[in-house]
Amino acid sequence: MSTQGLLAKGVPPQPLWLLYIKIAILVLSLVTLALGAWAVSIFGGYAGGYGGPTGAGGLVIFTAIWSFIVYGGAAAIEIWAPHFFYRIGALVGYILHIIFWLSAWAWSASAASFWLSYTYGFGFYDSVWKREGQALGACAGLGALIWVLSIVHLVFFIRASLADPEGSGPAPGTAGQAELGQVKPEQQYPAQQTYPVQQTQ
Repeated sequence: MSTQGLLAKGVPPQPLWLLYIKIAILVLSLVTLALGAWAVSIFGGYAGGYGGPTGAGGLVIFTAIWSFIVYGGAAAIEIWAPHFFYRIGALVGYILHIIFWLSAWAWSASAASFWLSYTYGFGFYDSVWKREGQALGACAGLGALIWVLSIVHLVFFIRASLADPEGSGPAPGTAGQAELGQVKPEQQYPAQQTYPVQQTQ
């Protein structure tokens, strides 16, 4: 099987439920963005003047914004300008998205376990540490769900791309532009004589 489909241009034919997975990823990213911002703001009053511990919450915020750029941008291009959809660019964005979410939810889970063990280990049952642990725990759970949905989307995107190695045709008005990868076949013209034919009488 050739990987030509991953280098082609145009949206590969995909089932409709992949659109719903993209929407779910964007909605869950919005929720984790809010939870990450809340986790960062919890210690804002205590250590905000010294930089504050933004660590895992900051990575969750960055990764949620990355989700909006990658999945929101890809969905917009697929709908309104499918002839500008470069599959290799989308593939790189999707792979980085999976790596970022793996890092974000793993770090959030680690930080949540630290704050919650500190809370319950010393008996601070209603404290900022507990709220921080709960916020980061929610970020970890939703981040893991986004990570799984992203892997499912990536697998079916690759399958759809490999099944359509030709990609879409050239965009209207761009036929024959070698810079975009399409070369117009040359037309066969009748052979011309370089000297005029002499007529004999």
